[in-house]
Amino acid sequence: MTLAAQPGSADPALNQPDPALDQSIAPDQPVADEPAVLAAGHVDLGPRYVDDEWTLLIHDDAAQPVWRDPDRTVLRVTDAALQTVPDDPVYGFLGVPAGTQVHVVPQVQHPDVVWVGWNTQDPRVMQTIDRGVTLELADVDGPGEVTMYLQAGTFSEPQVLWRSTEQPGQPMWVEVNTHTHANWVFTAPGVYLVAVRVSADLVGGEQVTATRHLRFAVGDATSTDDALAAQPGEVAAVAPTAGPDDDGPGGTGGTGPWLVVGLVVVALGLAVALIVVVLRGRAVRRRVEQERTQP
Repeated sequence: MTLAAQPGSADPALNQPDPALDQSIAPDQPVADEPAVLAAGHVDLGPRYVDDEWTLLIHDDAAQPVWRDPDRTVLRVTDAALQTVPDDPVYGFLGVPAGTQVHVVPQVQHPDVVWVGWNTQDPRVMQTIDRGVTLELADVDGPGEVTMYLQAGTFSEPQVLWRSTEQPGQPMWVEVNTHTHANWVFTAPGVYLVAVRVSADLVGGEQVTATRHLRFAVGDATSTDDALAAQPGEVAAVAPTAGPDDDGPGGTGGTGPWLVVGLVVVALGLAVALIVVVLRGRAVRRRVEQERTQP
């Protein structure tokens, strides 16, 4: 399996835009009001001013170019995105065994899979930011793990950008007028809310920041309505691969509250047994003393 095969820069600063991704964005492209489900085609996350407010929107270039509100947009990752993790230690950063099937939004466009990247090409953004922006992974809610990485060709080492298993943040510097795509890997089907923060220093000396949630519906069986209605902190985050010896979300070895209940019952039983032994011991001592004092 090839999780990434796009030629281009793997520079951590992402300062060298791939010529194959050359595009420009008109200043008058509208912001759509209606909800949308995007299951294929070209999509970018990017900073934009809306009513003079710095924010983060989704640029939908699948048909007529338009900007979309992330809270009203679902990125549907169908089972056409399923790939098998190869038996190669270079992909160990994914944290799943070789042979596991995962959903991959690829770095190279697949006609049946939504193609998610990012850009800093809105004209007003390019005029006002000082050199570039910082993108950060603020949080991930979902049933599995999310990893985003770049790979400059089949034989190059993957460059991990974001992992939901690490601490929030993981800043990524993006130069002005950049357009880039990467691999997004989801280890389990379900609804994911991926919080992304974009910050920048402006040429006037001000600092701006905004955090928005990308809504992913991963897998054919996942409801896009559920993804649209999901709220941060309310998405199920139980890993489906957790076994009896694994640490589950509650840190109880994957057996959940039943293990805790069992331990409490055992402890109470031992306490009762100890009390009985003590009482019996006292009764025996009293009887012996009474027998000794009798003539």
